[in-house]
Parts: sequence; C-alpha cells; structure tokens
Amino acid sequence: MIARGRSLLLRSNAASKATSLAKYVATTGSLPDSSDAPARYFSSEPSLQDVSTEENGFKGHGMLAPFTAGWQSTDLHPLVIERSEGSYVYDINGKKYIDALAGLWSTALGGNEPRLIKAATDQLNKLPFYHSFWNRTTKPSLDLANEILSMFTAREMGKVFFTNSGSEANDSQVKLVWYYNNALGRLNKKKFIARSKSLPALHQKFDLPAPFVLHTDCPHYWRFHLPDETEEEFATRLATNLEDLIIKEGPETIAAFIAEPVMGAGGVIPPPKTYFEKIHAVLKKYDILLIADEVITAFGRLGTMFGCDLYDIKPDLVSIAKALSSAYMPIGAILVSPEITDVIHSQSNKLGSFAHGFTYSGHPVSCAVAIEALKIYKEKNITEHVQKIAPRFQEGIKAFSGSPIVGEIRGLGLILGTEFVDNKSPNDPFPAEWGVGSLFGAECEKRGMLIRVAGDNIMLSPPLIMTPEEVEEIISKYGDALKATEERIAELKSKRGILNPPN
Repeated sequence: MIARGRSLLLRSNAASKATSLAKYVATTGSLPDSSDAPARYFSSEPSLQDVSTEENGFKGHGMLAPFTAGWQSTDLHPLVIERSEGSYVYDINGKKYIDALAGLWSTALGGNEPRLIKAATDQLNKLPFYHSFWNRTTKPSLDLANEILSMFTAREMGKVFFTNSGSEANDSQVKLVWYYNNALGRLNKKKFIARSKSLPALHQKFDLPAPFVLHTDCPHYWRFHLPDETEEEFATRLATNLEDLIIKEGPETIAAFIAEPVMGAGGVIPPPKTYFEKIHAVLKKYDILLIADEVITAFGRLGTMFGCDLYDIKPDLVSIAKALSSAYMPIGAILVSPEITDVIHSQSNKLGSFAHGFTYSGHPVSCAVAIEALKIYKEKNITEHVQKIAPRFQEGIKAFSGSPIVGEIRGLGLILGTEFVDNKSPNDPFPAEWGVGSLFGAECEKRGMLIRVAGDNIMLSPPLIMTPEEVEEIISKYGDALKATEERIAELKSKRGILNPPN
C-alpha cells in the first residue's frame, strides 16, 4: 500500500507544505517578494548547507530523498549527520547540534546507548535473520510480543503483529480491519475516518486521499473554536459532526476511526477536554472500531507510557513504532484486541492461513533491540523522568508566547509545537513566500539545534533522556532564533509597506 507519515491512506494530520528559502537567503541575504519567488523555493525543511559555504559535500547525490525538492538535492549540499552522542548529533564537518526532534520523534534514548548497541551485536552474532512465516519464528519476536502486551494496560490486547515502521503499521490496519469485517459478513463496512489537517504536499500527484478515507474535524481548539465556545463545547460539536458524517455515509459503511492521542506532525495538537470520551461514545453507538495511532506518543513522550493511558482511550487496535527501539533498528507493531484476534484466527482457519506479512516482520535483531529499549524505559522509570523535566521544557518555551509573530505554543510532556501567525490571529497567516517557519528553522540550525518545520508550524520532540541543562539549552536557542526571526519579519513588513503603500 502507501507508506510514510504513518499511512498517507489514513492520516491527514501530517506535515503540510513548508516554505524553504534557505538557498535564496544564503545567496542574496534577503527574501524574494511573491512576484519573484520561483516554485523551487517552496519545499520542505530548511537547510543552511549551500554550495557557497561548503567546499566538500554531496551536491547532486544519487539518493531520491524523502520530503525533499529536486533542486535541493541537485543544487545544495545535504546536511550530512555523521555521529550521535546522547542528545546531540554531529555533521561531517564536526558541527554539534542538539537534536530537538529526537531524529524523527524517535530516538527516545538518544545516541550511542551501549545496551542497545550490545543487544544488536549479540543478536547479529547469534542469529542475524529468520522470518516469522508459517509458524516459524525467533525467540526475540515472541518475547517482544509478550512484553508489549504486558506494558499496554489501557485495556487488554490479544496479539501483536510486527511491521517495519509506523507507516506499515497503519497500512496494515486497513487490511486487518477489512479482513475482520469480511469475516463477519459486513462486506460494505470498509470506510475509514481520519481527522482533517491539510497535507496537500503529501497528496499531490499521488492520487490521494484514497476514496475510502473520509475526514472529520481537526480537534484544534485555538484555531477552530467558535466565539465563547469552551473546550468541552468544542469537543461536543466535533462529536456531533462526527456522528452526522457517520449517518450521512451510512454506519454500515464505516469500518474504523483512526486518531493520534496528540497530533504530532500535524502541528502538535492536544485534544480538547472530554474529546476522546465523546468520540468514543459515538463510535460505540455505531459499532465502529477505534484505532489509536501511538507511533509518536508511545513509550513516555507524554509523561505516560502510552497516550491511551493519559486520555483513557480504549482502542480496538493500536499502531506503535519509533521509540519502540529508540529508532536504533526499524520496527513497528500493531496491537490487536482479543475480539478482532478471535475473528482473524477463525477466518484464517477456514482459508488455510492469514495471508499478510513482511519478510522482516519480527526481525530478530530489531526485536532484540526493542526488548532492551523497553527494559531501559522501565529501569530508568522514563515516564517519571519526563514528568520531572517536562514542566520546565513547556514553561520555558511557552514563555515566548507573547512574541508578535507567535499565534500559539502548545504541547505537553516532551512534545511541543509553535504556530507562527500575524497579529496573533489564526485567521491572519503570514504570506507563504516569507517562509516564516523555515526562517526560524534555519536560525535554529545556525545556532546548533535541529527541529521540525511544517509550513509556519515548528515542532520540538527531544530525546526523553534530556538533562535539565539540555532543556535550558533548547530554551535558550529557541529564544535566540525567535528574536532573529522577529527581526527578519519586521524587515519584510517594512519592505512590504514601501512596496504597497496605503491609499
């Protein structure tokens, strides 16, 4: 099926199209006006790696790079990361960066955790690979499945299906749900409902979104609430709208609803109060499965082991990945409820097999590393550590909320998002060609900090092992980058005023 962003088929809350003008800025010292900003400058993610600033690089490299415009690969040297150490990474020129996104929301234990390296090495020396088809498997696969089932306590789950990423997990969710409903004779119950958070860059020219995917409201209170509407009232309206959508489409056609406990790449959007309680009631009323996308939120990110624990979510299926191995090895998984497991087993008995899987499902090296990662989370009491350092992380960054270019700073635990808008209004965005998010990202990179940029949203999701001193470093670099970005925006506004004087 289609991967990336934990399934393009299902998710509509991944990164929207960002505006990277780094090369233009690096070569001209200024930003283009909308009239002279060619399409090549509208790409994702900023980078300061320019031909003029680096003698030896990899301009024109042979990799078709994910989420990268062609001109960036051909005209710019990529930022090449060579090694990692704790919460830091180093590029090939020796420059040090604090990794404020933990890779891609994933290196929860930071770089060079010796126990994970040893777990991989020991398993490679013992059994580097064997598959899990036809009731053949490996002990690490079996042990990891049992450990995951014991750690997930929001409700009892039945089985674990292994994938190689969160994308594969959510794509496999589609097949599992269809298989389940077909086995029950519910042949029309095939549609999935996700939440809206526009991602045109991920849909363009891919024939997406898929026709069986519907979208309901994005639960972003700051942006979408009505005047004088409380969070609870906002949540009630969204639940009502979901029910209206289900009735319009026909409950007999709706198979599942998928949601992250906290939207991650869509801009770090926590749910409004009572949201999941009200959504869950609607789903139960119409016999619609709930899929919890815990690819980002699982294993301590929010200060609880799972996002389902924090919001009292009782899912039928769960997708996990990223921190499962602290990203040291590719691995993802689906937790399947006993009710769905029983139906799958019964149907596979009739057909002769459950004909879905991957060559690397339950790869023994990935599983061995994941087992060790889960042990470390428990031994370090990672959730308690996050609860200790998260308040300063949140308060320190949110102290910048008064900035004239900041609309909202939101988050919890060790995940945080900032949305840049003009006049502090969700209805007054900056001109897209200014690339405010990319400007901020480039200023962070200049100061030795790597973050996530998605349009005029930026996101932080540092390693869970952060020290208080490293938290302060992030806050300081964020503040310096914000000040520099404010100054650039003031210059652009001044320039715009000269070019477009009032009548």
